[in-house]
Amino acid sequence: MKQINWMEEVEKRKNELLANTKSLLQIKSVLNDTQASSNAPFGQGVKEALDYMLNMGERDGFISKNVENVAGHLEFGEGKELLGILCHVDVVPEGDGWSVDPFSGEIKDGKIFARGAIDDKGPTMAAYFAMKIVKELGVPLKKRVRMIIGTDEESEWRCVDTYFKHEEMPTMGFAPDADFPIIHAEKGIADFDIVVPLKSLPELHHKYELLSLSSGRRYNMVPDFAEAAILVQEDPTIICQSFDDFLKKGNLEGSYYIENGQLYLQLKGISAHGSTPQNGKNAGLLLATFLSDYDFDENGAKYLEAATSWFVNDVHGEKLGIYYQDDVTGPLTINVGILNYEKGIEGKFGLNMRYPVTFKLEEAKMKLQNLFSEKGYIIKNFTDSKPHHVDEKEELIQTLKRVYEEQTGDKAELIAIGGGTYARSLAAGVAFGPLFPGREDIAHQKDEYMYVEDLLKVTAIYAQAIYELATK
Repeated sequence: MKQINWMEEVEKRKNELLANTKSLLQIKSVLNDTQASSNAPFGQGVKEALDYMLNMGERDGFISKNVENVAGHLEFGEGKELLGILCHVDVVPEGDGWSVDPFSGEIKDGKIFARGAIDDKGPTMAAYFAMKIVKELGVPLKKRVRMIIGTDEESEWRCVDTYFKHEEMPTMGFAPDADFPIIHAEKGIADFDIVVPLKSLPELHHKYELLSLSSGRRYNMVPDFAEAAILVQEDPTIICQSFDDFLKKGNLEGSYYIENGQLYLQLKGISAHGSTPQNGKNAGLLLATFLSDYDFDENGAKYLEAATSWFVNDVHGEKLGIYYQDDVTGPLTINVGILNYEKGIEGKFGLNMRYPVTFKLEEAKMKLQNLFSEKGYIIKNFTDSKPHHVDEKEELIQTLKRVYEEQTGDKAELIAIGGGTYARSLAAGVAFGPLFPGREDIAHQKDEYMYVEDLLKVTAIYAQAIYELATK
């Protein structure tokens, strides 16, 4: 195989790579449904970023295609088989607290700063220049190479869903949108609601009546704030003092106030990603734990009992009877991302379940349905993204391992995650970089950045990977 100094080829194009990365980062490609049109289904900024990539590719001699203005691809090479590289150019909102303009692409201290620098515009441009290098070297390929560009990865993946309704599935591929060395397995992700129907009860005077409890908005985040409204028939200072003691004992923050004769309790937790609920403090479950010690009305007590019986101090589904783990992806996890109770309406728990690749989902669903139906509870709004796993023996894995080790000098260990990447859209795909071991993961945070040296190094890794995968 022809010996190529990939890093040297990247250095030749360094200025062009940085200039194009900066231009892409300056496009505010945040989902904006209020701007939606047939020409720009996810908003003008998102469409502008897609157009930028497609126009640049067309200029550089790639075959360019726009797929219904929600995705596109750039392709070169020949062959029956197709190597896919799945990227996305949409970004999450910038948020507050930045020390630089979040859409400037400013370079300082060896870093390039912007929303999307590491997720996923920087890596997208690295993959693009990797393709460009291989193309410009003119090496004969046995596979076509196609960059697939998505525009809705940060929300509902409507881009890839639409794309693969119209376009062929790559034979193999990778997504430059996670961690190095290689993520070869991703847990299944199921979201669903447990609904607690409330009885129509005669007006009885209880010491405490639960009027509402609200915590969390997203299934895949540990809620960091909870509030309950309570009707108290006795001196409220008793429960308020107990709440103070509860906060102090648990080293928690919270507050309370009385308005229109109702007592409001507020509690702060610690947010974490839904794939790692053990890393957070679920504000809703903590507040439910405190309230469960009091004599509430029948409906309120039923809801609180469900929270404490099934979810408190258990992120692995043991209390639900569905605990499972395997050697590939580890244990099942459950995050109670949403808690919502409204007197006279219903109580609800919104669950995010990450399950191992060998988990028998249908059997678990049946077990849950039997468990909940005994209590009169209902499962609603069940959605599922199947787990993804590529065997270590596959050519894709073996090639990427060798490339990573040659380029970095480090061993290429395989990683399994609870999160989901575009790689699961491929029949045979893995997530491959761009975050190197030991680097801080600042995706979705203020002052998001990517080291310039990492951007160059990643480009060299991807170039060699494309070359080796496409010449076999």
